[in-house]
Amino acid sequence: MRTNTIRGKLRLSDHFTYGRLIKFTFPSIIMMIFTSIYGVIDGFFVSNFAGKTPFAAVNLIMPVLMILGTVGFMFGTGGTAIVAKTYGEGDIKKANSYFSLFVYVVFGTGILLAALGFIYIRPISLLLGASGGLLSNCVTYARIILAALPFYVLQVMFQSFFVAAEKPQLGLTVTILSGVTNMILDALLVILLPKELKLAGAAIATAMSQVVGGIIPLFYFFRKNSSILRLGKTEFNGRAILKSCMNGSSEFMSNISMNLVGILYNMQLMKYAGENGVAAYGVMMYVSMIFSAAFVGYSIGTAPIVGYHDGAKNYAELKSLLFRSLIMIGIFGIGMVILAELLAVPLAGIFVGYDRELMKLTVSGFRIFALSFVFMGFAIFASGFFTALNDGVTSAIISFLRTMVFQAAAIMLLPMIFGIGGVWISIVVAEVMAVVFSAGFLIAKRQKIFSGGRVSPALPAVAGRRRKPEQQY
Repeated sequence: MRTNTIRGKLRLSDHFTYGRLIKFTFPSIIMMIFTSIYGVIDGFFVSNFAGKTPFAAVNLIMPVLMILGTVGFMFGTGGTAIVAKTYGEGDIKKANSYFSLFVYVVFGTGILLAALGFIYIRPISLLLGASGGLLSNCVTYARIILAALPFYVLQVMFQSFFVAAEKPQLGLTVTILSGVTNMILDALLVILLPKELKLAGAAIATAMSQVVGGIIPLFYFFRKNSSILRLGKTEFNGRAILKSCMNGSSEFMSNISMNLVGILYNMQLMKYAGENGVAAYGVMMYVSMIFSAAFVGYSIGTAPIVGYHDGAKNYAELKSLLFRSLIMIGIFGIGMVILAELLAVPLAGIFVGYDRELMKLTVSGFRIFALSFVFMGFAIFASGFFTALNDGVTSAIISFLRTMVFQAAAIMLLPMIFGIGGVWISIVVAEVMAVVFSAGFLIAKRQKIFSGGRVSPALPAVAGRRRKPEQQY
């Protein structure tokens, strides 16, 4: 197979060895980890400088805001699969048309969701149980964040499309600029503003970081000859939009499911360990969010490669990508478990070192919880792999089983047998089941994946069409 590498730059059409995979996906991995880290720092400022009630308000309303933002993730992953496949088939003009269509639709959807959220955020907060000062804090924080929602959904979407445009390093740069904006404004506004305005200051810091993360890519992709993808004229294509939604439905369902499962965890922990259990679980979620972000970043980084070679009908390269990815995910997972076990005490101490009993509970639970890291990457990658193949249904099933069915069943049943230990081990059991079912789907569909048996109903493949060697990106 031809390797089209110019001056050391990796292309989607390259043959990917282990080293090339790591090099190509590294910016996406760091991008997702960095996003998780500055989210933790954001909570640190609110908790320590704004107070307990504002911090509770942020945590109460944040799942709603995250669900709205997942629209960008859905179109990003689902749309990238379509664009990369079309590009691999050799139709550059159509690939750019799809890309432009998805960007415009996502921005318009963001405006609509922001308007609806602004109107209904108060009744939603009441439904979640907020009242008094907690209610007013929820509304204040959410409405400021909602003002930037159109740019946030673009930011999330462009995280995938920067990789498809063979510009993962630029995506990382934009994410870092966005995160640094958030951190600096947090430090200035939350610390310096009067007590009653600190929460609003934190919301402004987050909103401004989202504007930065969404508007810089717009300027970049509107420039001529900026990359292999460029924003420009398009035409409405309802089938392509629907296909993108179907491809990315797993990401949307995953976000909703994780929030619902989080509620179940908190309910069980209140029953078996009270407030200390909820606090300990919060520490584990912070760490788990950072570790799982590495797997999500790898999945985002490999998706355009998978989509390209699927479109170009390079099935030998697809098989190689799958095999190498599974090997690396296994090695990374083992490394994460070892790291988590070694750092259990210092990590817990950062968050709850002031309370000896809580510290002990957190460390003991974390040592069990951390075993899940060796398994979680496989299901995350499998879901992203099928999304990249434009098989959104299979991707959604894997994601839904992993984040909702298995975890919900485990958290409801195992504590009845093992008490508080059953809460911590439930995530491990759920991840193991997700691996088993992911492997089952890969085995069952291996002939379709590696023999070209799939035909996209919305975007028919162009049989035998490949890029000519002399064509450059």
